[in-house]
Amino acid sequence: MQDIRKLILGALAGLAPVAAWTAYSWSFPEPVTPIARETLHVHNLFMVIALSLFFGVLALMLYSFWRHRKSRGHQAADFVGPKSRKQWFWVLLPFVGLLILDYGVFGIPAYHAVLMYEDTKTDADLVVKVTGSQWLWQYEFPAEGVKFSSRLATPREQIFNEQPKGDNYLLEVDNPLVLPVGKKIRFITTSNDVIHSWWVPAFGVKRDAVPGFLREFWARVDKTGTYRGQCSELCGKEHAFMPVVVKVVPQDEFDAWLKTKKQKTN
Repeated sequence: MQDIRKLILGALAGLAPVAAWTAYSWSFPEPVTPIARETLHVHNLFMVIALSLFFGVLALMLYSFWRHRKSRGHQAADFVGPKSRKQWFWVLLPFVGLLILDYGVFGIPAYHAVLMYEDTKTDADLVVKVTGSQWLWQYEFPAEGVKFSSRLATPREQIFNEQPKGDNYLLEVDNPLVLPVGKKIRFITTSNDVIHSWWVPAFGVKRDAVPGFLREFWARVDKTGTYRGQCSELCGKEHAFMPVVVKVVPQDEFDAWLKTKKQKTN
């Protein structure tokens, strides 16, 4: 019985690295939208292939150095270009492989991700207008008649090192954006002054807010929670004080929040 227990514990210990690998996200935040999951997939695929090619080529070079060293009687080649069919094959093989990687392995998932990011064929469940200003965000639900501002809520005492810094230092606001979970949302970005950029890493989206232009992107958040981001375009002396906070909640909770916002607006 004790031997069986040791065998089970050994098997579980052996599976631990596999479990850790499956949860490893290469330092990305947990993706909560289809576009974020696609981005993470392409990134991890690229890293695995790039590292495999690197170590494969390195091993081949080291073997070639050892196998064809001068002490074994090998002489340096005197040709400056491929002459035989075999030489042409080995010259063209990496080129063909890179074409397949770029346009097949990486290109198809990347194209699919762009289609999701720019999907304007399906009607949105909700439209949110995001306007950047120095140095705050303004959110508007045009169809619902709701508009409000979202400013940094971190106390200045923390910024000036007069108080201990909080857990969400420089990533907390007075009025977070609230969205319903599982709904397709059309974001429209613009700016009142200079170029800003609305960025939430867990959503896998980042769109510049350009004065005089309306730019859009699409997202559907599949998991409730609070997600944080920042302005990612240098926009002035308080650029670091433009956080983005989005709370994704169930539909009934969103409806209640929207009703409260309407009452305050009116």
